[in-house]
Amino acid sequence: MSTVTPASRTRSSSPATTGPRPRLGWRLRFGALSLIWGFSFLLIKVGTEGYAPFQVTLGRLLFGTAVLGAAMAVKRERLPRGARLWGHMAVAAFLLNALPFSLFAYSELTIPSTLAGICNATSPLWGMALSLVALSEDRPTRVRVAGLGLGFLGVLTVLGAWQGFHGLDATGTAMALLASLSYPVGWIYVRRTLAGTGNSHLSMTGGQLLLATVQLAVVTPLFTSAPDHFSPVPLLAVAALGALGTGLAVLIQYGLVAEVGPTTAQMVTYFIPVIATAAGVAILGESLRWTTPVGAVIVLAGAALTQVRGRSA
Repeated sequence: MSTVTPASRTRSSSPATTGPRPRLGWRLRFGALSLIWGFSFLLIKVGTEGYAPFQVTLGRLLFGTAVLGAAMAVKRERLPRGARLWGHMAVAAFLLNALPFSLFAYSELTIPSTLAGICNATSPLWGMALSLVALSEDRPTRVRVAGLGLGFLGVLTVLGAWQGFHGLDATGTAMALLASLSYPVGWIYVRRTLAGTGNSHLSMTGGQLLLATVQLAVVTPLFTSAPDHFSPVPLLAVAALGALGTGLAVLIQYGLVAEVGPTTAQMVTYFIPVIATAAGVAILGESLRWTTPVGAVIVLAGAALTQVRGRSA
């Protein structure tokens, strides 16, 4: 799950001080967002029990786009205009939605939802590593570099590297890590091409999800066949994944960014793997080795350090 949307990356880090304040406190909305994204990995796992991964992703995007489309209709907002703009949005849709959503769905065919949720938490680590190369204004400090090393040490702990990755599916794990890498690649692309377009975040993301839906609508029939029957529980899981985990979650996050700023809003990253692990173990009965929670703590500690800002040391 993308814990920082492309739109939130282009906003000021200062909370908005004008306009009516939401009735529901930001802490409650923060908690709701953590739960929604944390349970998303469980919903992916349940969805893939009845449908092919591409079908799960297409359904997720359809329901998510429908939610954002309804929000745009209520606010009377229109989709952005301009062929060049839509071209950049198509790339962003692939990197931030179509590709990572599909990779996570495929990964959970062979790895537990708990591991997929922890792999998602490595996204800030990939972002830190990429920003050192791609963003000249984002200079490293010793603390942030130490966080990067600590985070990847945590990844090795989760995977049990000293045991030869025994019991883990290498392909599924690689797909989940690649999905988490796709997010910061997309964020950097958005910062370079779509910042300051003058369009609202809602209309930009609505268009982006629409494009991702079109991309999956083209790809899915080429690699999957239509299901013989529609399994109700997996279908409900896909609907919830799209409507809640993609559509509603984006709307909640925009509100959080506007009220408390992106730095506080992105702290949801550190709650997602905890909830994903608890849900996978308690509801799906997934096994949990000691390396998983210990490594997850190390990953989150490293990710937190990479977000520390200060003078270069």
